[in-house]
Amino acid sequence: MQVDQLLKMIGTDRDSAMLRLTLSRVLAAQGDTVQARAHLEAAVGMDPGYTAAWKELGRLRLQEDDAAGAAEAWRRGIEQARENGDKQAEKEMTVFLRRLG
Repeated sequence: MQVDQLLKMIGTDRDSAMLRLTLSRVLAAQGDTVQARAHLEAAVGMDPGYTAAWKELGRLRLQEDDAAGAAEAWRRGIEQARENGDKQAEKEMTVFLRRLG
């Protein structure tokens, strides 16, 4: 899907955390990490329990050399994963956090 098509959905009844995650992935693949991060932050703001967005936000922050920001995102994601009973997301983010040292 094109970025323009996704952007047109923002602010409509189709706007969602999942849309923001998708848009973020497309933008990051195009090298626009600033906008990608902004949409991930919007995603977790819309739905703090959306562990996939927390996981992706941590990865993106790490890619931007923000290890502290990545750790914060993963810690919050782990908390949400525990609340949601999402064991797989909890395990993945725990591994990512350990690798940061």
